[in-house]
Amino acid sequence: MDRREAVLAILALGAAPLAGNAQQAGKIPRVGIIDNTAMWDAFRLGLRELGYVEGRNISFEYRDAEGVPERLAKAAMELTRVPVNVIAVFGTPPARAAKQATTTIPIVAISIGDPVRAGIVASLARPGGNITGNTILGPDISPKRLQLIKEVIPSASRVAFLWNPDNASNVAILEELQIAAPKLGMKVVPVGVRSAAEFDGALAAVMKERPHGLLMTNDPLHQRHIGQIIDFLTKNRLPGIFQTKENVAAGGFMSYGASLPELFRGGALYVHKILQGAKPADLPVEQPTTFALAINLKTAKALGIKVPPSILARADAVIQ
Repeated sequence: MDRREAVLAILALGAAPLAGNAQQAGKIPRVGIIDNTAMWDAFRLGLRELGYVEGRNISFEYRDAEGVPERLAKAAMELTRVPVNVIAVFGTPPARAAKQATTTIPIVAISIGDPVRAGIVASLARPGGNITGNTILGPDISPKRLQLIKEVIPSASRVAFLWNPDNASNVAILEELQIAAPKLGMKVVPVGVRSAAEFDGALAAVMKERPHGLLMTNDPLHQRHIGQIIDFLTKNRLPGIFQTKENVAAGGFMSYGASLPELFRGGALYVHKILQGAKPADLPVEQPTTFALAINLKTAKALGIKVPPSILARADAVIQ
């Protein structure tokens, strides 16, 4: 048993009294989830590892908003009326919707960008209010992706950035990229997508800019349409640089970032602590400490890109 497994085992023991108390009282804690997708499997697995069994000592309430701002607000309000004991969300827009819907129900926000600049928490160390969670970004992570593009494609000078203008964290990333790009002799061309209906027009606009690559964020709306985006990139022989390995496994070219499943499992631990009595205001927002580089060599070959040996040697995952 490694150190992480030992910690989980100890925490699982701590969940047992909660299960007994919930059954005795006839009340099972409810966790509300907005926009349930396969990504939440890691969250549910994390809760199982902590001793939670659906229907016995925990239950889930799901509301689907498909990333649409108005529907996010409605979904969050519906969860407050159930009511649930905790609301769990993925990404910045759902986190803001949940925060606007309630100041009392604890909220766990998973894989958000910059929660301070987005106005979600007062600070990482002292979130304040009723919301905490983890962030997918670390210091200078976005500029490092630009640098990777330059290392793999030295001639690259124009990079499209697919972003959601309604996502405050995306705004912060764009600002970082626009500051870093000139230092690398590059220009970032932002292409905004606020809704599913905008994808076709936005992707067509990308090609008009004749970029040498496309940078992606982890915006929940965009991730729901990642198949469409990867198909577009493949068809147009355009290398995509993503935040998570899952996008590379799905056919994307390269990614550099934190582990999304680990962030969701971390969200499960926050829920556990809250159900045990901790207050979100007292739980610091966690930043990732490790970042992985993933490369899809099959996609690289289709794109006509020869990945330098120095980059392959640094890769944490190479998909053949």
